[in-house]
Amino acid sequence: MGTAERREAAVDGAVAHVTVRQGSLEAPDRDIPADAREAVDSGGQTQARPLWVEEPARRRRMPDPVRTAAVRAVIIIAVTMVQAMVAFFCTMAGSWLAFPMVISSVVSTVVATWGALDVWVTRQVWNQRNGVISVPSSTARALRRERRRARRQGRAAERAQERIRRQSGTGRLSHS
Repeated sequence: MGTAERREAAVDGAVAHVTVRQGSLEAPDRDIPADAREAVDSGGQTQARPLWVEEPARRRRMPDPVRTAAVRAVIIIAVTMVQAMVAFFCTMAGSWLAFPMVISSVVSTVVATWGALDVWVTRQVWNQRNGVISVPSSTARALRRERRRARRQGRAAERAQERIRRQSGTGRLSHS
């Protein structure tokens, strides 16, 4: 409950809730209006608001293989950036380490480019294997719905024809 502490004390067999303020030494939060800091419940007691309110995610979570490739690419790119900085500073200082660092930075740049392309290719492969998320306005969904409806109607017509054939007795030798 934030700065308020609730205690239960037995008084004549009934339970009484006592609220004790301990935050008298703390400065109040000036950004939050006084009426929004605390809420009073039906019993007249003050209750602190929750620290955060969970909201649904705006974007779906990336698939695991794509996320793994993205993390790998970020790490490779970070290492490449550090190598490039070290190569620059070694060059400015005239150190013997400048040439090997420049060569390794060039190689790292190629590897970082591969890492970024790997994220893109992994994402494309995952979408191709697992399909894209269909939204209500998707034309693919409408086409599938029409095909299903046509198949259902075809099966219903076939059952009706079968029923008519059985009832009319065509193909039987006798009508007894």
